[in-house]
Amino acid sequence: MGWFETPFELLRYLLEVAATIAFALSGVIMAARKRLDIVGVCVVAFVAAFGGGTLRDLLLDQRPFFWVRHVGFVWGILALCVAAMLFMRQRHFQPTERAMLLPDAIGLGLFAAVGVDVACATDMPALVAVMMGVITGVFGGVLRDVLCNEIPQAFNDHRPYALCAFIGGWADIGLRQLDAPAWLTLLACVVVTAGLRGVALWRNWQLPVWRV
Repeated sequence: MGWFETPFELLRYLLEVAATIAFALSGVIMAARKRLDIVGVCVVAFVAAFGGGTLRDLLLDQRPFFWVRHVGFVWGILALCVAAMLFMRQRHFQPTERAMLLPDAIGLGLFAAVGVDVACATDMPALVAVMMGVITGVFGGVLRDVLCNEIPQAFNDHRPYALCAFIGGWADIGLRQLDAPAWLTLLACVVVTAGLRGVALWRNWQLPVWRV
């Protein structure tokens, strides 16, 4: 398997690649809307793609960070940013932003699944593992928005986001308790998280907000 000792490790790596691309694109779009220069675009895309996973690795005391172990991620993000600067124009932003809703939901599910799996591999309690999935899936976007001087979309959109990752994480944990295959637990987390987020967008579900 080359770098990967088992097919499962390869699967987890591919999930991280797909999620990284989805969130990096969200960072590029946000940076473009703010009319940042190439350095700003790269920084925002990098934070969006790697922020959640880096925070997870810090909390779990995992070294080196996942993007240091797979430096190809960094080169890929840099190439994506340069290509966006060369080819994207103002007229592309709104259609691209709408088109990113589905990949963003899938990316949330992918990162949540990887976060839960990494935490379980270090023998964390179930609740901690689920929270690591939420952090991995959500906090890249939070840091992206903070850098761009926006209230994080995950907090003010009111449509379930972090909650979807939380529920998806428990679907993963539940299957682990039933001794389900590792690939099935990952898939369940992705499907439940992304599916709930997709339905929330489609049905325009709203979380309760603080009353005036």
